[in-house]
Amino acid sequence: KMGNAESNVYRNHLSRFLPEEQSDIDGVFDALSGSSGSAGAKNGKATKKTVTLAALQAAYTREPLPEQMTVRLYNGMKSIDLTGKSSGLSEQIAKEQFVIFMSNLLKGNVDEKITIIMRMISKTEGPVKGKQIQEFTEDLIMSVVHVLSYRNELKGWNWENTRDSASGIKALASQLLSELKLADGTKPVGPQLMETNFDQSVIEDWVYRVPQISIFLSVVIRQGLHVLHSLPDQTKDILNLVPGCKGIKGRGLVSLFDIPSIIYINSHLPAELQHKWHLLFSSRLHGESFSQLCGHIVNKGPCIVILKDLDGYIFGGFASHSWEVKPQFQGDNRCFLFSVFPSLAVYTYTGYNDHYMYLNHGQQTMPNGLGMGGQHDYFGLWIDSDYGKGHSKAKPRCTTYHSPQLSAKEDFTLDTMEVWAVGDLTESAGTKGKKSILDVDPEAQALLEMTGKSRQSEGLREPVEEDDDDD
Repeated sequence: KMGNAESNVYRNHLSRFLPEEQSDIDGVFDALSGSSGSAGAKNGKATKKTVTLAALQAAYTREPLPEQMTVRLYNGMKSIDLTGKSSGLSEQIAKEQFVIFMSNLLKGNVDEKITIIMRMISKTEGPVKGKQIQEFTEDLIMSVVHVLSYRNELKGWNWENTRDSASGIKALASQLLSELKLADGTKPVGPQLMETNFDQSVIEDWVYRVPQISIFLSVVIRQGLHVLHSLPDQTKDILNLVPGCKGIKGRGLVSLFDIPSIIYINSHLPAELQHKWHLLFSSRLHGESFSQLCGHIVNKGPCIVILKDLDGYIFGGFASHSWEVKPQFQGDNRCFLFSVFPSLAVYTYTGYNDHYMYLNHGQQTMPNGLGMGGQHDYFGLWIDSDYGKGHSKAKPRCTTYHSPQLSAKEDFTLDTMEVWAVGDLTESAGTKGKKSILDVDPEAQALLEMTGKSRQSEGLREPVEEDDDDD
C-alpha cells in the first residue's frame, strides 16, 4: 500500500511535465546517476538509480555553478521525504526525489517550494538565523551571475564592461533581505537582522513577496543543472532578466552598473522596455559638457541616467519619456530614482506632486540643468548646466519619490555619468537614417550653437550607430 501511495505522488509530480520535459529530466538524472544502462532501468524500476553529492559536484561545480550552490541543491533534493520517516533520509538522491524537487521548484507554488528552500538555507530543521538567509541569498545571486556568464546568457554585458559584481551581489542580497518581516510586521535591520530567528511561515511569506528568489532558483536549476533550459516554458523567467546591451562594445568602457544592479533596476522598468539598453551618453566617451549631454539624450525615448559622485556614491533615475529641453516638468508616474552604491534601492513616486523630470538649457529666468523629483533648487537628483556640479536634497525625503539623499554630500561634484536608452530606440532618434538629434531638432542645434559647441558631436556619434547590431 505504502509503495503505491508513494508512486501516486510521484506520478502526480511527473504529470506536470510535458513528454519532452520528462525525457530531458530523465536524461539529466541518467547522466548523473551514471547507470543509464543498468538492470534497474531495464526492469523499469527507477528507484535503483541514485545520485550522490560527489556526482553532482563532479558534473557542475566550478564550471556552471559555485560549489556552495551545488551543495545547497543537493540538500534541497535530499530533504524530499519519500517514506514519511524523515529520520531515514538517505545520502543518495533517488529518481523520485529528483523529479519532485524539479516539480516543486520549477512548477510549484510557494507552499510547495518552502520546505526545500528551508533545507537549502540550513541542513537542520527549525528556524533559521538572518545570517543564514543572507548567505543563501548571496550564494543564489552569485550563482545566477556565474551561470548566466558561463552559458553566454548575459546578452552583451560581461565582467569587462561592468563594475565588479562582488559589491553588487551583497547590495542586492541586502535589498531582498530588507523585505523580511516577522509575524508581528516588524523588519529587523543590521546586526539585529543577522541574529534574529525566522521560522518557516515568515520565510514562506518573504519568498511569496520577493519574486526574485523563485526566479533566481529557476535560473540556477535550469541553466546550472542544464535541465529544461531550452524549452519554451523557461524563457519567461530569463527572457528579460538581463536586458540586451548595445553601444558599449569595443569601446573599452566600464559601466557604472554591475550585473546584479542591472538585473534589479531592469525589473522595475515597464515590461515593454526591459529587453534592451542602449548607451546614449558617457562622460568618458563624449566629454564633460552639458550641451554634449543634451545633444545625445534629447528625443531618444525613455532612458536611465546614472552617475557617480567624487565620493564614490552611484545613483540615478529612470525617465519614462523622451527628454525635451523646456522650462516645464515632464514625464509621468512611471519615473523613479534609484541608488546602486553603497546600497541598492528603487524609489517610486509618492503622488505628492508631478515633478518627475526636468531639462532646461540656455534660459535666463529658470534653472538650467537636468533634474528629477522635488522642486527647483531642491531636487532629489540635479545635474547643473554648469557641468560637474549637482545636488541631491531630501530632508527628510524627496517629495516626488520619497528617496533619501542619494549622493554622499548634499551638494556633490560629478565624477562620471552615463545615459542608457531603454527599449527600442524611437524613430525620432534617427536610428534608421543615421541622423542624430542635431539633424532632426533645429532647436537643439541652435542651443548648441549659442553655447559655441555647434557640431562637436559630429565625430563622436558615428560609433554608437555602427555597433547597433551587437549581440
